[in-house]
Amino acid sequence: MKMKMKMKMKMVGVIMVLLVVISAQMERVRADAADCIDGCTTACVQTDSRLQARCERKCSIRCGPDSTVKEEMG
Repeated sequence: MKMKMKMKMKMVGVIMVLLVVISAQMERVRADAADCIDGCTTACVQTDSRLQARCERKCSIRCGPDSTVKEEMG
């Protein structure tokens, strides 16, 4: 009885170590917008076309040439 319990505990330990090793090898996906306008318009998902256009206009103002938003590329 004790032997079976030890064997089960070893198997659980081996599986946990295996999962940690596998998860460490996975690449993480980074959410990244190419630029300010891309990041802003991505958030403009609206069902109403008027609201969609309004949001996109706000993005062009926010991310236009006179924008104070600092872009970080790379």
